[in-house]
Amino acid sequence: MQDKSKPSALPGAMALAYIGDSRHSLYIRRMLVERGLCKSGDLNEASLSYVTAEAQAEALRKLEPHLTDGERAVYRRAANSGHLNRPRHASAADYRAATGFEAVIGMLYWLGDEERIERLLAIAYGDENDTMTGDKK
Repeated sequence: MQDKSKPSALPGAMALAYIGDSRHSLYIRRMLVERGLCKSGDLNEASLSYVTAEAQAEALRKLEPHLTDGERAVYRRAANSGHLNRPRHASAADYRAATGFEAVIGMLYWLGDEERIERLLAIAYGDENDTMTGDKK
């Protein structure tokens, strides 16, 4: 069995983005339910303000100063991937940033670092109760 922590053992950037998209969606769904939303229609409508390319690009901008060198490398690899099928409503820059954001979350999930995922997403979504003390840059 390969050591998952080695960069060569990571899936490709687009696979990481695919996994990260799912893990990010789970975080958002849990956050909305914790805020008291219960009806599926309300949950789906509220989640749209978090899962678009524009919203994910904004989340990435908040996280960027807190990313480690390894996370930045994965971000760049995914954001610079040549085969991005961006939706019509998203700018190319936002779509690339969102893809990079998803890949970082996907890498952390792949490596089993749930604590880091939770800390980064708490910062992205303004949870002032969670601080980033001790992060490596």
